Amino acid sequence: MSTLPFLSDAEIEGICQPLKAPSAQCRYLSRLGLVVNRKPNGKPLVARGEFERVLIGRQPEAQNPPAGQPNRAALLQLINGSKRGQKAQGH
Repeated sequence: MSTLPFLSDAEIEGICQPLKAPSAQCRYLSRLGLVVNRKPNGKPLVARGEFERVLIGRQPEAQNPPAGQPNRAALLQLINGSKRGQKAQGH
């Protein structure tokens, strides 16, 4: 028998016992630190790897690393009418 990449409904029910409502189960799993998606029927969908990550206490990996700071000098040059880093010359 191969292991599914996500927790089964029975596994989730065992973790969330005595909670039965899918929305309550989702809230509880989220409070545990799990990334919880929802199936079309509203039940929680949790990746097995995500569950194991929380069990061993690892932090989630950033899906989108934070962007760097904006180039403030370039923005000011644009606002002030500069072109390619040099002041625009009036004719």
